[in-house]
Amino acid sequence: MSTSLSPIISAEELNQLNLSEIILIDARAGSNAFEVYQKEHLKGARFVDLNLDLASIPENPANGGRHPLPTIEQFAETLSKLGVSPSDHIIVYDDKNGSNFAARFWWLMRAIGHEKIQVLNGGYQSALQNDFPTNSGTETYQKTTYPIKEWNLPLASIEEVEKARKNDQNLVIDVRDKNRFDGLTEPLDLIAGHIPGAVNIPLTENLDESGLFKSAEELAQKYKSVIGDKKDENIIVHCGSGVTACHTLLAMDYAGLPIPKLYVGSWSEWSRNHREMATKKLE
Repeated sequence: MSTSLSPIISAEELNQLNLSEIILIDARAGSNAFEVYQKEHLKGARFVDLNLDLASIPENPANGGRHPLPTIEQFAETLSKLGVSPSDHIIVYDDKNGSNFAARFWWLMRAIGHEKIQVLNGGYQSALQNDFPTNSGTETYQKTTYPIKEWNLPLASIEEVEKARKNDQNLVIDVRDKNRFDGLTEPLDLIAGHIPGAVNIPLTENLDESGLFKSAEELAQKYKSVIGDKKDENIIVHCGSGVTACHTLLAMDYAGLPIPKLYVGSWSEWSRNHREMATKKLE
């Protein structure tokens, strides 16, 4: 891992922390996520919204996919609104085992150089099972100013993915479930299939049967066997819209591996730009 702090924290470890010394972020998903948050959330948690805070939604997903990154200025404003400062210890959770928005928030924080950021293993449910206190309504806190200059983690453009998929020195990983990769179903985008040359490693393989992340050792062994002797800078990870891919980037960081390039546009951009596409039947 590139920081001394593990990117993943257990509910048991969370319970041992002084709540006054951390900032909890609720990144749960869904069209009524804020209402769900107001009804009940982990005590002290501040709410963040994918579409409004963690992405800059375009009119046409062909331009950057369904969930492009927010601009630097937008994300700085979000962090200021959340009352976050560069020295804060932040723990983010969702209710999808980190695979929805918690991992995206983690990636954004690491991409601006924030070191003390962790994802709650097992998410909201795990905290409740370990008797973490809850609250309702909204939390009160002071607005801050968080200076950001640029994204410091590697990104890949659609043009770079086009070149990489044809080069055996590169590796393009698609973390969507196998049925979507194979082109058997597509619940979110217009066309089913995958980027030719990509390999499918569903993000669910990062988790054990309890829905918790596998051990760092297991994950390291898994991804090292796939990467082989390829250079770190030649690894690109994507999903449908650049959100759940962050779950695998988180898993690889947890495993002690360098964080690969994120193709934010992912399948939602690729499939809308007349690029070559494949299904299981076509390969």
